[in-house]
Amino acid sequence: MRIAQVAPLWERVPPPAYGGIELVVGLLTDELVRRGHEVTLFASGDSISLAKMVSVHPRALRLDPDVKECGIYETLQLASLYDQAEEFDIIHSHMGCAALPYANLVKTPTVHTLHGIFTPDNEKIFKYAQKQPYISISDAQREERLGLNYAATVYNGIDTNSYQFYEQSDETPYLAFLGRMSPEKGPHLAIEIAKQSGWCLKMAGKVDVVDVKYFEQEIKPHIDGKQIQYLGEANHVQKNALMGDAVATLFPITWREPFGLVMVESMAAGTPVIAMNLGSTSEVIAHGKTGFLCKNTQECVNAISQVVDLDRRVCRQHVMNHFSVERMTDGYEAVYQQILQNKFSRNGHVRRPVSLVNTFK
Repeated sequence: MRIAQVAPLWERVPPPAYGGIELVVGLLTDELVRRGHEVTLFASGDSISLAKMVSVHPRALRLDPDVKECGIYETLQLASLYDQAEEFDIIHSHMGCAALPYANLVKTPTVHTLHGIFTPDNEKIFKYAQKQPYISISDAQREERLGLNYAATVYNGIDTNSYQFYEQSDETPYLAFLGRMSPEKGPHLAIEIAKQSGWCLKMAGKVDVVDVKYFEQEIKPHIDGKQIQYLGEANHVQKNALMGDAVATLFPITWREPFGLVMVESMAAGTPVIAMNLGSTSEVIAHGKTGFLCKNTQECVNAISQVVDLDRRVCRQHVMNHFSVERMTDGYEAVYQQILQNKFSRNGHVRRPVSLVNTFK
């Protein structure tokens, strides 16, 4: 199968540190190549892939101070892709709503993985293109009122072999937090949980420009280098160790998280997750087995005393069973086949969408 994978240009594929979408795209693309597909990756020029590479800019846009209008490069990338659309059997966009207007203009089908959330603004264009095929990354992400043509739910996956398993830590017990230092990720709540419980908290994550004020006012004043530690932005090895050595990873989000790779990465290292029961968390965490789902910070504090009794091997096996790159790629291959079958069906009617969600609770 000839497949075009289209990634955002803001970060390289795969990302050197933080970048959930780009990590997923990189893993999926390489696995498709290993399975014998002819894959072309449209991404920033510094990306690393087994696939053929096409890029309109030599490096990730966030690393280039000379780039002032990121949308221009996004438009160039999509124009380049759809100019040669007939060379592919299917186009797989990870660009949110950006590819929607182009997809209606060519015969090659485009499937769109929705990595983000819906907003009052982007809902308008999703409604315009509601008949195009979409893939949700959790059931919780869906907005059925929009009437989108969902082909399936396919959970994000990770390369489990690249995550070291930590059976027992030799470190002084601590809690971990990994993620962007932004209000929706809840680092301020992680600090609150640590202070209420008396536990040490080690945090890592980047601070985007839009979140500098929040970080300076809500996070930085609490960092004392002892109970509350901030380690900066962590690469793969560093975050694996940070979460692996922890008693639990805190995931105190304040929004409807569409997926949340941090939960999967933590469990792959053997570390249970204590999370707010919002968005996708109930689909990712097996409550009472690989972590706890909580309604508020007090429930998170109470869960700390229970999390030490969970089997860390069960946490890792849970990820291997449901959130591996192989399982994710199986799901996407099934969607590609479904879409191509629909394209060539005689009656032209769209078949009823299939569900690739795993039931494990």
